Amino acid sequence: MALKYRSTERFLKPDAVYDSKLVSKFIGCLLRRGKRSIAEHIFYGAMDIVQERVEDKNALEVFEEALANVKPVIEVKSRRIGGMTYQVPIEVGGKRQTSLAIRWILEAARSKKARPMHMRLAEELVDAYHRQGGACQRRENTHRMAEANRDFSHFARR
Repeated sequence: MALKYRSTERFLKPDAVYDSKLVSKFIGCLLRRGKRSIAEHIFYGAMDIVQERVEDKNALEVFEEALANVKPVIEVKSRRIGGMTYQVPIEVGGKRQTSLAIRWILEAARSKKARPMHMRLAEELVDAYHRQGGACQRRENTHRMAEANRDFSHFARR
């Protein structure tokens, strides 16, 4: 008997401050070694800084728009065909878009050094909101690579 896949998003509880499942998922990806309280402290500290820097919008709206700006529409995957390996562009599904955007924002924030994590995360979120920064650069590079390899799109599995 095969095991059934259980989506974790269905069982994900919204966070206490913003009442958002997306924020809860972001905090879950942010935490290291099971230290949820530290991850929450980092995230909410970053959101306070975001609120100060972008005064015309709510911090949650800035966060959601920053994620939307980083979400990739298309990506490349390696396919081995006839002894050759091709980078084949494929469309990205909704859940994968969100998880890639979260991962790229966290990687960009972690790659910056010499400041506390909540400040680095706030800076990266504000940059992503303005379509700048490391995470948006990663999205643009992914789209550029998919555009360069669009000749191989007929190798994509349907």
